[in-house]
Amino acid sequence: MQIWKALALTGLAAGAAALMGTLGSEPRDMRRYYRRLDKPSFAPPAKVFGPVWGVLYPAIALSGARVLAAPASPTRSAAIALWLSQMALNAAWTPLFFARKDARAALADIAALLALTTAYTVAAGRIDRPAAALAVPYTGWIAFALALNQGIVARNA
Repeated sequence: MQIWKALALTGLAAGAAALMGTLGSEPRDMRRYYRRLDKPSFAPPAKVFGPVWGVLYPAIALSGARVLAAPASPTRSAAIALWLSQMALNAAWTPLFFARKDARAALADIAALLALTTAYTVAAGRIDRPAAALAVPYTGWIAFALALNQGIVARNA
């Protein structure tokens, strides 16, 4: 598959995940809820999240596109399955945390998300090193978000 076609597909998928993640909550309600939580000392200001995701989503899409554009193989199929699975969990986190206000369910989601993003990064590295490199900041951010989510659960139980 040509890289541009692959990028169109993964870009749509990443965009859909981002959109689905925000549809479940009204932005003012999200901000109000987050502001009222007792957060760990390492929690960044809420205004940091938008710009971070604004960089990460295109990188996620490009990483997936590079893998999708690679020659067909069982390794590529496995990597794409991991990419799609992690996108589904990515889309689920925001509605769990903000719309349902269920930090525990969001914690379970993000723990599974970290496992999948790590597995995807490793699998992508077997196919295309730049694709894996593009996934590393995302995996790091998910690890940080997991710690933050865990701290919120502990402080707001």
